[in-house]
Amino acid sequence: MTDKNKTTGGSQQPGQSAQAEVQSSIPQPQPLKTLLVWQAPARLYKTRDKEFYSTLGAIAFLIAVILLFIKEWFAIVLVISVAFLAYVFATIKPEDIEYQITNKGLVVAGNNYPFGELARFWFEEKMNQKILLVERPTAFPYRLTVPLGQTDPKKIKELLIKYLPFEQPEKTWMENAGEWLSKKVPLEKEPSAS
Repeated sequence: MTDKNKTTGGSQQPGQSAQAEVQSSIPQPQPLKTLLVWQAPARLYKTRDKEFYSTLGAIAFLIAVILLFIKEWFAIVLVISVAFLAYVFATIKPEDIEYQITNKGLVVAGNNYPFGELARFWFEEKMNQKILLVERPTAFPYRLTVPLGQTDPKKIKELLIKYLPFEQPEKTWMENAGEWLSKKVPLEKEPSAS
């Protein structure tokens, strides 16, 4: 004990030096700092023409007729519900919401997603809009889809790369099947370049 008191100057009690060392090695919480803020639509949106709605209605009707013959009443209700939901999402333009990148995570319309829950991020383009995709392996939704609006993806990458790996995963069989189906059975014609 006398050696310990000599090294600490004799003024501290024996346990205080070790306690001060432990407290200094614990990282202190950093204050929340907003790194980037932007406004963009709440979801992807594309204006549709009559062809989209008539094709959607025809497909839903055909599936409902097939299900009617095999007397799948709940499946018919499900098909009609999905068709109605697709109609609503195609006709109602989403509102603009605020997105933020902070030193602690991603904030989407006031909902906080800490970096500890996020795995990786990458960029894609869908419906002629650039989007940020962030994977959340332990929570629902599994992926956050964040429209970028007019924000530069390079700026977002610069900030997020400090906290998350930039890595695009391989497409799942479900994504590949969805892409194949949308190419083979398009709900509307692609606009011609002429």
